[in-house]
Amino acid sequence: MKYGRTYNFSAGPAMMPEPVLEEIAAEMMNYRGSGMCVMEMSHRSKVFQQIRDEAEADLRKLMGIPGNYKVLFIQGGGTVQFAMVAMNLMKNGVGCYVETGAWSKKAIAEAKKYGEVKIVASSADKNFSYIPDCSNLDIPENADYVYICENETINGTTYFNLPDTKGKVLVSDQSSMFLSRPCDVSRYGLIWGGVQKNVGPAGMAVVIIREDLLRDDLPKFVPTYMSYKTHADNDSLYNTPNCWAIYCCGKVFKY
Repeated sequence: MKYGRTYNFSAGPAMMPEPVLEEIAAEMMNYRGSGMCVMEMSHRSKVFQQIRDEAEADLRKLMGIPGNYKVLFIQGGGTVQFAMVAMNLMKNGVGCYVETGAWSKKAIAEAKKYGEVKIVASSADKNFSYIPDCSNLDIPENADYVYICENETINGTTYFNLPDTKGKVLVSDQSSMFLSRPCDVSRYGLIWGGVQKNVGPAGMAVVIIREDLLRDDLPKFVPTYMSYKTHADNDSLYNTPNCWAIYCCGKVFKY
């Protein structure tokens, strides 16, 4: 190694693998003979389409994502997902949340803008220093989903056993643990993760959503961009996506 590297283990943007950074640097001025940097090329070009398709294929292979799940690359990071989950999944207007720290609290506050939120378990009594027992949650029949933040970076807790959702859809914010350990995707209805923790530059989230949760009948107040179906129907290319983040994440997936 010719220079010193700072080892950054922070909860925000964190380290990427050095071989990936070197490969990105080598392609910066001319990506594979295209004469352009990826940041300069059209998202509608065949070159970028291949970058996007390879990124999705490698992530599917890496996680063993079943065929009835869509992989979406959505701008905006976690803060956007707090709203999108509620906007898209609150068909009956009821979401159940397990309150385990700062990030689940933010998700709860956002979801309350769009429907009824039931906190079915909480560790607030001990300053979010543990994961509450979720083996027998009081989940109402009309609940649309059960939401967890599977790893709370600020409070330092993580799940070792997933909640018994009584047959309801399990939604998980996996931002800070995404791709850090094997994951049985079929146990979830929706997984999302901000990519800056483990796999790429900030400004994008990966959403893995079961196809039956994509809806045509969203409330009229939901912006077109905030519909998961919009992104699923257009292979995450409805608008100009975060091309650079998709490219960098694809490199990490392949690595």
